[in-house]
Amino acid sequence: MAELKQFKLPDVGEGLTEADILRWDVKVGDPVVVNQVLVEVETAKAAVELPSPYAGVVHEIHFEEGVTVDVGQPIITLKVGSGELTGGPAGSSQPPPAVPETPVGGGAEDLIPTPPPDGGVDGTASNGAGAAAGGERQAVLVGYGVSGERGRRRKREQPSAAVPAPTANEAFNLTPGTGAATAVLSPHRGVLAKPPVRKLAKTLGVDLGAVVATGPNGTITRADVEQAVSTPVAAIAVPARDAETRIPIKGVRKHTAAAMVASAFTAPHVTEFVTVDVSEMMDLRKRIGARPEFAGVKVSPLLFVARAVLWAAKRTPIINSTWDEAAGEIVIKHYVNLGIAAATERGLIVPNIKGAESMSLLELAQAMGTLTDTARAGKTSPADMSGGTFTITNIGVFGIDTGTPILNPGEAAILAFGAIRRQPWVVGAGDDERIEPRWVTQLAISFDHRSVDGQQGSQFLADVAAVLRDPGLALL
Repeated sequence: MAELKQFKLPDVGEGLTEADILRWDVKVGDPVVVNQVLVEVETAKAAVELPSPYAGVVHEIHFEEGVTVDVGQPIITLKVGSGELTGGPAGSSQPPPAVPETPVGGGAEDLIPTPPPDGGVDGTASNGAGAAAGGERQAVLVGYGVSGERGRRRKREQPSAAVPAPTANEAFNLTPGTGAATAVLSPHRGVLAKPPVRKLAKTLGVDLGAVVATGPNGTITRADVEQAVSTPVAAIAVPARDAETRIPIKGVRKHTAAAMVASAFTAPHVTEFVTVDVSEMMDLRKRIGARPEFAGVKVSPLLFVARAVLWAAKRTPIINSTWDEAAGEIVIKHYVNLGIAAATERGLIVPNIKGAESMSLLELAQAMGTLTDTARAGKTSPADMSGGTFTITNIGVFGIDTGTPILNPGEAAILAFGAIRRQPWVVGAGDDERIEPRWVTQLAISFDHRSVDGQQGSQFLADVAAVLRDPGLALL
C-alpha cells in the first residue's frame, strides 16, 4: 500500500531557525528518487540544495518560492509505494495547505525568472508574442510568490485561447492616487533574463515585459535591452519621479545586517592605513604565473596579500584571535581559517579557507579559485562560512583605494586591500633619489582594541606591507 511521507525543513547549519524557499526542482506528479534534489533554500548564511530522503511521487508542495519557512515545518509531501493510500501523511493530523497556482503580485524583479547559478536558462520562455487560438499551448507562471533576487519561477504549459501581446502600459502602470510606479508583468508572458541583463534593464529604465527576446529559448539578451532603448518610448518604462522599490530584509542580507550592527557596537574598532609600493610583488606575480605548475590557476595580487597576511600572523599571533566574553578570555587560534569576502547576488558573504596557514602558494591559489567559483555559483555551504579567524576584503576590484572595514563577528581583525595603481613614487636615497612610476596600493587594518593593542595592530600591518614591498622577506 502507498503512504504519504512529509519532508520537513531540516536545520541545514549551526542552529538556524528558518530558511527561504528559493527554487523548486520538482512539481506535483513528478517521480523522484532518493537523494534527488527537491528544492533549493536560502538560510541566513548560504543557499543549500535539499535532497529527497524518499523515492516516490510528489503529492503536494506546501510552500511557494519566496516564502520563509521555519525549521521543522513540512515543505513537501511524497507518495511512497504503490497502490491505494493508507491515510494522511505521517506526523500530520490535517492536510497541509495547497500551493496556489495563481501568480501573486511583486516587484518587477520578483516577476523575472533568474537563471541557475551556472548561468544556464531554467526552462523555456515565451518570445513575447501571444499564443494563437485553436488549442495551441501557452507558457504561464505557476506556484510562486514574492521572493529575493535569486527566486526562480517554474513554468508549465496549458491550453489557452488567443491572447494579445501586452502593451507597454499594461506591463507597467502607476498605482492610482499614489504617484508611485509599480511594475506589473502581464500574466500572459513569461520573461527569462540573466541577472546582468536585468540589472542593465533596471538601470536604463527598460521594462523587460515589453522587450522582444532574441536569445536562446526566448532569453532576453543585453543586445535586446539596448535595442529597446533605441526604439520608440512605448518600449521603455519611465518610472514616476517618486518611484520606489522595496526589497525584503531576509536571508543573507538580514544576517549580514544583524552581524555588522552587533560587531560595530560590541567591538571597539581601530583602523590604520598604509600605502605600499608593490612593484616587486607585481613582478613576482608574473614570474609565478608563468611557471608550469601554475598553469590554469589564477595568480592574482590577492594571492600574495593572503600569503603576506599568513606570514605576518605568525609574528603577531594575537591578530588571529577571538574575544570570549562569557569565559573572560582571549582565545588565540594557532590555525588560520582565512575568510575572503565575496560579493554575490544575495549579498556579501565571507567563506573561508580552512587551515590556510599550512598551504603552499599553489595550494592557496587553488583553494582561493575554488572558493570564488563556488561563491559565484551560489553554492557556498554554511560550513564554508563558519569558523573563520581572519578576513580579507578586496575592495580594489571595485576601483576603491581604501576603507574602514567592520570586523567579521568573532574575529579580531580584518584587512582591506585597495586598488593597485600606477603612480609616481620616490625611490632610492640620497644622491640616487628619484621619482619613478611604480605600482602602488593601500592597505587598511581594522582590529578589536579589546584584544589587540595599537602596537600589535601596527606591527601586523607593517609586516604585511613589508612582504608585499619585498616578497623575499618571507624567506627569512
